[in-house]
Amino acid sequence: MNQETAVIRNFSVLLSPTPRGARLARLLATEQLREWGLPLHPAEHIVAELAVNAATHGRVPGRDFRLTLYVVADTLRIEVTDTRGDRLPRVELPAPDAESGRGLVLVDALADSWGVAPGLPPRKTVWAEIGLDRSGG
Repeated sequence: MNQETAVIRNFSVLLSPTPRGARLARLLATEQLREWGLPLHPAEHIVAELAVNAATHGRVPGRDFRLTLYVVADTLRIEVTDTRGDRLPRVELPAPDAESGRGLVLVDALADSWGVAPGLPPRKTVWAEIGLDRSGG
């Protein structure tokens, strides 16, 4: 009898909706990916952008945001859940001289897919998926 053991990889942490919390999200995600032996690019950039958005646009004082990473088959899924379900993200190209507003444009370019899932009010989860079988990743 041949039995295979499935390894479930997941990581989840609550962080403050601040610039420091967003930086910590990127650092913790990077360390977790290293521990799992997974490529850092483009996941670290996607985590950074989604965490900054949660800390900037999804911020509600006193309510943390959650970063979750997990691997299913050959896909890494990144989820950032905040407590501003009333503010849904949209990809919009900013003016060429704008100093911000490119986060979701980068996520759209780097992820294989991404989207938004409603949560229990007042939450929403912005997610992105990356295939781990990418060549050159």
